[in-house]
Amino acid sequence: MSFLAWIVLGLLAGFIGSKIVNKRGEGLMLDIVLGVVGAIAGGLVFNALGAPGVSGLNLYSLFVAVVGSVLVLVLYHAVQRRA
Repeated sequence: MSFLAWIVLGLLAGFIGSKIVNKRGEGLMLDIVLGVVGAIAGGLVFNALGAPGVSGLNLYSLFVAVVGSVLVLVLYHAVQRRA
């Protein structure tokens, strides 16, 4: 995937993940960063479970990225509350 596609997928996944986890966004840049990290994490988790990871800019990849984004956001909030 191109760099721009990762940014778009990360933005969408971060936004949707933020709405699922805490009903509000974390801010545009943090949503993008956590979304891209979530897309990578989601791809790794799905590959570890034997399913395909992020394969392009499509609905399945968005689903994988959102699942990863939710995982990353839950971890982010757990660490943020401790600090």
